[in-house]
Amino acid sequence: MYQEIFKKYRPTKDNLIYILHDIQDNDPHNYVSEEAVQSVSEYLKVPVNHIYGVLTFYTMYSTKPRGKNVIRLCESPPCFIKGCDNILNKLKETLGVESGETTTDGLFTLELCACLGLCGNAPVMMINDEFYGDLTEDKAETIINTIREERA
Repeated sequence: MYQEIFKKYRPTKDNLIYILHDIQDNDPHNYVSEEAVQSVSEYLKVPVNHIYGVLTFYTMYSTKPRGKNVIRLCESPPCFIKGCDNILNKLKETLGVESGETTTDGLFTLELCACLGLCGNAPVMMINDEFYGDLTEDKAETIINTIREERA
């Protein structure tokens, strides 16, 4: 898998972020494995610790397996004021997990993030590449149940 991804990018340090995104997006568990880090290190001739520095600095990356659908709930001040804490409690109840955990069926991982940049639609969450704004507890639960039915 990695060699196919590497073919898309010149072996320069400038492409590290793009390569890591591509690897994570193509991994069935939505993460960058140790094996992937080693392969990227060899391809770019960049130390492994530099790659881990990037992976742990940016919150969009994960170094541990996640669910098929990654839920990122924004907890920025506008979202907090509009009730993201209530949305979080509803998501935890609906999914049966805490923040940072994956459902037992491997379908969802719940994460918090600092900002999704959609403050005018607060509270907001992102599931994979899709944004959901103006959330209420009921709307969040409906979205999760709809995805469960469609993607299970």
